[in-house]
Amino acid sequence: MNILKIDRVETPIGEMVLLAQDGVLVLLEFQEANDRVERALRKRFESYELEPTPDPFGLSVKVREYFAGNLHAIDDINTDGGGTLFERSVWQELRRVPLGQTTSYGELARRIGNPNAMRAVGLANGKNPIAVVIPCHRVIGANGTLTGYGGGLRRKEWLLKHEGALLV
Repeated sequence: MNILKIDRVETPIGEMVLLAQDGVLVLLEFQEANDRVERALRKRFESYELEPTPDPFGLSVKVREYFAGNLHAIDDINTDGGGTLFERSVWQELRRVPLGQTTSYGELARRIGNPNAMRAVGLANGKNPIAVVIPCHRVIGANGTLTGYGGGLRRKEWLLKHEGALLV
């Protein structure tokens, strides 16, 4: 049985659900993604129990600090979103996109050494279970437009402005 510590984090753009295990962030999603969260957990963990825990491993405080303006507070958070080897490679590369900058699916595909995998990169980006910390919101269209985001385009725009990637 996997024991997952759960906490809820209020942010300026909505409540987030945080799950951690053994000091590692395994999920950070906006509250309304509950159905997707449950499906992902059932797929990833054969059996699990959610244990309500205020600020598990200090992770909730770090997320709150990020939203309060300390943008580097989340930089050293250890993450494990599960996923396939390919998805993990995309998520790892997403963490290398510098704060205040954006990238495209094509650029991410090139960075992981598979320039023809733009669609697969987009799918992996969409399966990212660790919002904000694995910054899938930093991916925009090749033409500079905001593209889809699981948390909604309004949140994506807010996050990019918060990080200085979009002018206010």
